[in-house]
Amino acid sequence: MAQLDVRQKLEILADAAKYDASCASSGTAKRNSRDGKGLGSTEGMGICHAYAPDGRCISLLKILLTNSCIFDCHYCINRKSSNVRRARFTAQEVVHLTLSFYRRNYIEGLFLSSGIIASPNYTMEQLVEVARSLREDHNFRGYIHLKTIPDADPELIHQAGLYADRMSINVELPTVSGLKRLAPEKDNRRIEGAMGGLKTSILDTRDAKKRYKSAPTFAPAGQSTQMIVGADAATDGDIVTKAATLYDRFELRRVYYSAFSPIPDASAVLPLQRPPLMREHRLYQSDWLMRFYGFEPKEVVAAADEATGMLPLDIDPKLAWALKFRSSFPVDVNRAPRELLLRVPGLGTKAVANILTSRRWRRLRLDDVARLTVSIAKIRPFIVAEDWRPVALADKAELKPLVAPRKQQLELFAA
Repeated sequence: MAQLDVRQKLEILADAAKYDASCASSGTAKRNSRDGKGLGSTEGMGICHAYAPDGRCISLLKILLTNSCIFDCHYCINRKSSNVRRARFTAQEVVHLTLSFYRRNYIEGLFLSSGIIASPNYTMEQLVEVARSLREDHNFRGYIHLKTIPDADPELIHQAGLYADRMSINVELPTVSGLKRLAPEKDNRRIEGAMGGLKTSILDTRDAKKRYKSAPTFAPAGQSTQMIVGADAATDGDIVTKAATLYDRFELRRVYYSAFSPIPDASAVLPLQRPPLMREHRLYQSDWLMRFYGFEPKEVVAAADEATGMLPLDIDPKLAWALKFRSSFPVDVNRAPRELLLRVPGLGTKAVANILTSRRWRRLRLDDVARLTVSIAKIRPFIVAEDWRPVALADKAELKPLVAPRKQQLELFAA
């Protein structure tokens, strides 16, 4: 292999990292270097593709340590049998890049993953060394997200957690059968065992922090995972159920969904076309329903088509559920509890909070609700207000044409 300079390596390994979606930086501990000590922060304005809880954009240097791998997962462009150009950073090159990019105000943190080189333990040692050097040698206080290798020694994973803000282990595929078929060298039990170990370490450290201020932190931003959508035969119902199980068992901060993208020299067992990107979007909306709107997993699954198990692509899951269970509506905006208001299509968490606050002072009319929401047209069939009762709408056999978003022809040169 011809020797590559750092710029060429960066071009290859930054492009190779784009398939991993789980790089949000929300939830970490706040650190900064305003006292004149150290370098970097987890706060401030960013310029790139990860977002904090308050909506700020956080920029991350998102790269692989190497795109070489001893595994041969069918869906991975970096698999052993793939005909791609290979590159590899040293640990110190990643450290130098991170500090250089930070000093130029390009980034506020690092997202580092890697293919498996030599062995899981050797690869994990290199990842840990990057994080250790940044924290201890350079007093870097910015955000660090490390991808964890499930087969690595638990002690190495524990060391990584002492330096990283967030750690993640990808479950890869939503079903055990799909994992065996497309990634035979990976084992679901080992993956979930490593996730369970991370959960235990996070909870133990959190408990120690309550009793001893000097106790070290361990992955303060928690752990996340990612599932590939559309590479196997798993339905949306299977994916939603798997995600709910992972949230419940391992207290994950996030489950990310990545639509399968056809790769060069693809295996014959993979589909020829990628799934619609809207499918990925609907799964994220379903995830929000479970995390923020109080929906049970079985309720979200009920919104899917009974024959195919797929969520509709033309309407969001919340509207699909409401149309399927019209007996739950209309909801009185002046009397209904928060839990019922959150199930009204078109009402988000902020709108519901505004309704609950406003109705303490007066009975809400339809115009009042309209001022608290983005669009009243979608909401009207599902609510009762002081001057509104959807008698005619409630009697309609088919509500979908009235509340579904209208299809629009996009203009190529629209302003």
